[in-house]
Amino acid sequence: MADGATVHFTDKREMDAAAFSQAAYVLDQAKQNLGDSEMTERALKYNQLLWSIIQADVAEKNNVLPDEVKANLMSLSIFVDRQTTKGLTKPSEELFDSLININLNISEGLLEGRA
Repeated sequence: MADGATVHFTDKREMDAAAFSQAAYVLDQAKQNLGDSEMTERALKYNQLLWSIIQADVAEKNNVLPDEVKANLMSLSIFVDRQTTKGLTKPSEELFDSLININLNISEGLLEGRA
C-alpha cells in the first residue's frame, strides 16, 4: 500500500483470499480501461503471477489439499494461462470478467464459514 499501512491476517486462508480479491480488483480496473494496453498487460501479468504461485504450491509434495482440489486448481491455472495469453493480444470485457469471477469465487470460497 502506498501509504505505508500494513495489513495483518489471522491465517493463510485469509491472506490467500485477499490476494485473489486484490487480483480481481486489478483486473477490474484494467477492464474499465481496455484501451490502455500497458494497464491491461500489467493486470494480466499480475494475475498470472498469482496463479503461477498457486500452481507451484499445489505441485509441492507436502501440499495437504485433497487430490481433487489440487486437480481443480491446476485446471483453473491452465485456463488462466490460456486466457492471459489471449488477453495480451486481444483483451475483451468477457475475458476479464471470466478471470475476475474465478478470482472472486476462489476468494469467497476461502472465506466461507469464517466470521
